[in-house]
Amino acid sequence: MKESILITGCSSGIGYFCAKELHKMGYNVYSTARRDEDVQRLKKEGLRSFKLDVTKQEDIENAVNFIASDNGGKLDILFNNAGFGQPGALEDLSKDALREQFETNVFGNFALTKAVLKLLRNSSNAKIVQNSSVLGFVSMPYRGAYNASKYALEGLSDTLRLELEPFSIDVVLIEPGPIRSDFRKNAYIKFKKYITVKGSFYENSYAQSIARFQSTKDDPFTLGSDAVCRVLLKIINSKNPKARYRVTFPTTLFWFLKRVLSTKMLDRILRNA
Repeated sequence: MKESILITGCSSGIGYFCAKELHKMGYNVYSTARRDEDVQRLKKEGLRSFKLDVTKQEDIENAVNFIASDNGGKLDILFNNAGFGQPGALEDLSKDALREQFETNVFGNFALTKAVLKLLRNSSNAKIVQNSSVLGFVSMPYRGAYNASKYALEGLSDTLRLELEPFSIDVVLIEPGPIRSDFRKNAYIKFKKYITVKGSFYENSYAQSIARFQSTKDDPFTLGSDAVCRVLLKIINSKNPKARYRVTFPTTLFWFLKRVLSTKMLDRILRNA
């Protein structure tokens, strides 16, 4: 059998697509989701699945114990894919909103990564793959909570890469731009939970945001989840993967623009992006 891989956030989008594709290719895939109904659906589709909410330490410990007993104490790849985006101007976000964003995208990611290290150390091809974002290195208005969480993820991953290099465990960041998924729908749920539109200084801008949340039209240069899956496979099969892989044209463009433009010029572009 090919390598074993634990994937978080498999209920839809990137995680769901990658879990199905890798399973079909013969990989030993542990596809996880935080809701029981999604776990049952994944099982009915033939995937090996169990409940894993990365914000719950008990779920993390159960996942590690299950994989250890099921796979001889070893895991080859961790794909930290679970996450969501909290929209809203920073001025309108509560500490609770920011805390919830970090609990999943940063603290939960970090807790799971720490817990599976003992399994990864028993692999000869150990890799930690982090699903970051173009917003992990450039910032956009009304995305501050998500920006901050992905910036934090990138910083932690860079440090972890340096610390784990002597132990032959690769740490790799995937930085997607717009990918077709439920990301926008889930962001709208969080928007309605935490943002009071009426009376906000950003009320007019929020009207545009809401229209975008409700639209079924793709953003420019949107790709399918297969674009991320192809990069994930490249990382898995590489003996010396790069530290970062940029997916979609906007990610590559903004990486270049950040290197060559002044901050003021780049800000002007990002405000209107």
